Amino acid sequence: MNKVHTTITTAIVSSLLATGYANADFQGISIDTLEGGFGVGTTYRVYVDVEAGDQLDAVFGDAVDPLLIGSTEGFYQNQFGTHKAPSAALFSFFPSLEYDSFVTIGVLTDVGNAMLDIGVNWTDFEGGSDIVTSNGSWFATPDDPQVFEIDGRVLIGQFTTTGDIAGMINIQGKNADLTNWQYRGVEFSSVPAPGAIALLGLAGLAARRRRK
Repeated sequence: MNKVHTTITTAIVSSLLATGYANADFQGISIDTLEGGFGVGTTYRVYVDVEAGDQLDAVFGDAVDPLLIGSTEGFYQNQFGTHKAPSAALFSFFPSLEYDSFVTIGVLTDVGNAMLDIGVNWTDFEGGSDIVTSNGSWFATPDDPQVFEIDGRVLIGQFTTTGDIAGMINIQGKNADLTNWQYRGVEFSSVPAPGAIALLGLAGLAARRRRK
């Protein structure tokens, strides 16, 4: 896949969980936009931007701050893929698999992938619909090399669609000095405009969260 351009979106952070956590070198969310293939749409790669030596360990949703990632037109899901980064060994046999939609911590394929997940029902996502959870996470341990930034960022998902994407997530990791950090209510969108999160009907969920 050939990169067309990179869209940097400003992350809106509703709260930082202060107790037991240090300030992070969190810089925002960046989205690489790539040419689609096989008529499946545009491929978006979503990154958490941090400073040198930092790591991103988990993306999660809970009862206070649910997680939602969606698209206006649904996600492309290859029949040989899952919710995790696909098998690189299959790309030569099934080239369209490279455009599959999936979540990750730091890697684009299954090579060296130690990502785990808990509490997320992936059935809707694997059918092309949104990722929604109020009690789930995908994560890797601090001992896994994939959690560390490369060129100042860590990949958290690839999403292919004929529409736009947007999301609200919570993230946690470690600074270079190994202090823990956590940010909640981080919003992102492929549409760099105020209020773009409402594009996916997320405004109601955001409002409920902020009233808590």
